[in-house]
Amino acid sequence: MRIKFWGTRGSTPVPGKDTIIYGGNTTCLEIDLKGGKKVVIDAGTGIRSLGNYFEERREDVNIHLFITHIHWDHILGFPFFFPIYRSSTRIRVDGYDLGIKGLRYSFDTKMGDGFFPIRFEELRSDIQFDNKLTQGSLEIDDTLIDSIPLHHPQGGLGFRFREENKTLVFLTDNELDKGGSFFSDYVRFCQSADILIHDSQFTPEEIPRHRGWGHSDYQSALDLAVEAQVKKLVLFHHAPERRDSDVVKIGILCQDLAKKRDSNLEIEPAKENSVLVL
Repeated sequence: MRIKFWGTRGSTPVPGKDTIIYGGNTTCLEIDLKGGKKVVIDAGTGIRSLGNYFEERREDVNIHLFITHIHWDHILGFPFFFPIYRSSTRIRVDGYDLGIKGLRYSFDTKMGDGFFPIRFEELRSDIQFDNKLTQGSLEIDDTLIDSIPLHHPQGGLGFRFREENKTLVFLTDNELDKGGSFFSDYVRFCQSADILIHDSQFTPEEIPRHRGWGHSDYQSALDLAVEAQVKKLVLFHHAPERRDSDVVKIGILCQDLAKKRDSNLEIEPAKENSVLVL
């Protein structure tokens, strides 16, 4: 698997001089499977740059698009994903059961309050909703993909990719509570993963003021990774107000915490345009 981050930011895009390193675009990941198929997770503003990349290469686009949930920052970029205006493009939408509805609503809610000059029905691409991941596992070539409900307002789905002996888990917009009933479920889902990409929007000092918002602090993400014996933790969904220098500090704090627990866990903050290979 090859994982590229096109958007790493949470809640709202924040372009500018303070977000050059870790990125200002909202959630979008590109995953190239060993069998040659391509999966894109979420259509935040980062998907616009991915679309431009496809256009530069002049290649036909045939992708699976997994939607975690339909809050704005995860679907906001879809109308600006240029391949949807080409008849050669084929997109299979899966994940959250309201995923296709959210993508449609980024154009128009059909209540006369259109958000975009083009209607969803006018798109030239072939976009279909498969809705398989809510029913169970999905196999794409030789990669097995499972889902788990997110602890987030209005719900959502996280994903686990298992390819040969390698495992990637992606859990964003997920509020962890070590004493809560959901925590053990996430430990089992992440058990022995090679890479865990997890929401770490808040600091431990900030999280008491944001309980119920559906996001985790970096300490909780670390607790999950250590308990699940994950090899590498990638801190994701950076808060909009978090400057690059702040993200660096959080990464160092997490590394120090892991060392104090005698853990060999690798930790790094997600960086826009960076690539991980499994």
